[in-house]
Amino acid sequence: MNKIIFFLAVFLFATYIGKAQRLTSPERKAIAQKEDSLVPIANMIIQGRNVEERFAADSQFTRLFVRALQTKNSFFYPFDSLQSIAQVIPPDSSFKIFTWQLVVNGEIIRQHGAIQMRTSDGSLKLFPLIDKSDQIENLDDTATSNLAWIGALYYKIIEEKAFGKKYYTLLGFDDNNLSSDRKIIEILTFKDGQPVFGGSFFSFANSSLHPKPIARYIMEYKKNAAPRLTYDKDLGIILYEHLISETGEPKKKYTYIPDGDYEGLKWTDGKWVHIEKVFNQVTPEGQEPLPAPILDSKGNIDESKLKQHTSEPAKNEDKIDNKTETENPLLSNPPY
Repeated sequence: MNKIIFFLAVFLFATYIGKAQRLTSPERKAIAQKEDSLVPIANMIIQGRNVEERFAADSQFTRLFVRALQTKNSFFYPFDSLQSIAQVIPPDSSFKIFTWQLVVNGEIIRQHGAIQMRTSDGSLKLFPLIDKSDQIENLDDTATSNLAWIGALYYKIIEEKAFGKKYYTLLGFDDNNLSSDRKIIEILTFKDGQPVFGGSFFSFANSSLHPKPIARYIMEYKKNAAPRLTYDKDLGIILYEHLISETGEPKKKYTYIPDGDYEGLKWTDGKWVHIEKVFNQVTPEGQEPLPAPILDSKGNIDESKLKQHTSEPAKNEDKIDNKTETENPLLSNPPY
């Protein structure tokens, strides 16, 4: 009898929470009206003719956006009209992260953002993200709070578990400066309800590039070189292109370009463990692929081969090139 009462109480509580967290029509309408006002201001942050216009737009957008989020149950509103604002949500839907960027000049680019937590009563719980990248000496080995954030535009979030705790891995892009861009692998955890970025979650055994422990992984490379950094769900691996200096100057990160090889990171016992070479299949000698001409030795069409060419599906396609990040595009051609 006690078990029945217990399960009934759990069911009723879950039902109550589900109803309480449903965005009502008046709430949706109120947020939609605010969103309509936010769209041109968000665009102005990027398209402003000078830094004064961009600063003013950024300040106005932040104020109005927070007001929109203060509407009850705003967590469940998609804000999908804000195309210049990136948004990622983990599989457990426990929070959202909004990020955007402000170009001050060619050498100074600020990322702004916020973490919106899902609350049981639909009220707003928000952590602002304050970009302090230019004030932190060692970006790759420093764990930080939301008030000393390593700025990035997040385009992918991966949820993992270890030892009874959840870990959220963020993939982000940083339009760094005139010479280089960066992509970042960032680990987000929550300690006493507060967000923590970075930590001892990477293992690069026998790697000359990372002889010391790192708190986050940062790829810096030549402007617009656009190496891939993505997550393959089927393999359970973060894939990224190996970089080399095109001028033979490894200390100059702005000379780095992808060389076609792929490295990886696989979640194992609470850490992302480095895989030096993900795709290492070598074709045995004598088994190289050969052309299959449709014409025979006399120049006539071989109907059987023609049928084979038109009916067989394409094989051995590059799995990585078919993977794209479509979450919240920031540009017409996102650099992810």
